[in-house]
Amino acid sequence: MFEYFFSQYRNYHQVDIILEITGAIFGLLSVWFAKKDNILVFPTGLVSTFIYAYLLWQWELLGDSMINVYYFVMSIYGWYHWTRKKGNQVEFPIAVMNNKEKGIAVVLFTATIIFVVLVYFYFNKFTNLYSYIDTFLTAIFFVGMWLMAKRKIENWIFWIIGDIISIPLYFAKGFTFTSLQYLIFTIVAIYGYSEWKKILNNSTIQETQKF
Repeated sequence: MFEYFFSQYRNYHQVDIILEITGAIFGLLSVWFAKKDNILVFPTGLVSTFIYAYLLWQWELLGDSMINVYYFVMSIYGWYHWTRKKGNQVEFPIAVMNNKEKGIAVVLFTATIIFVVLVYFYFNKFTNLYSYIDTFLTAIFFVGMWLMAKRKIENWIFWIIGDIISIPLYFAKGFTFTSLQYLIFTIVAIYGYSEWKKILNNSTIQETQKF
């Protein structure tokens, strides 16, 4: 069984294997901190996304590589956004999307697919099914990261969908550690949605009690 799951690493550079494991560990830490609504989601995410932006480009998953560059930038924005306060209160607590944000999400999703398709055609990399799945995944994760930075609870729905699709994608590509990472991501994301829902419900009750 070990041979089945990890035999593909026999021909990999040791540095790339170490980088993949390191990126996976920091990625798991980032999702765990996100579940806890903890600001450490962003510094740990910065490490993971920097590593994976490089690795995914090497693996010719161009869409996912670019999305990790985007994650890196959005982690910096999210770090700033989450720490903003009005007096002693967090200025942007956990909330649900409004109609304007839903519209923006649709535009972001569509624009991301178009952009990634153009990139794949430019580099002549639309050669297999993985490329099409990667394009769709990139759009899902693009919107998910934007919603997380905005502290919108719906971000978890996008993460869950994307994570589930990523499990067989990365395993089929031969990246077992990353596939296992996404399996754990899926479980944590489900718990993350539940935990954020409780926080949101409690804050709603507290707001109601003020009146």
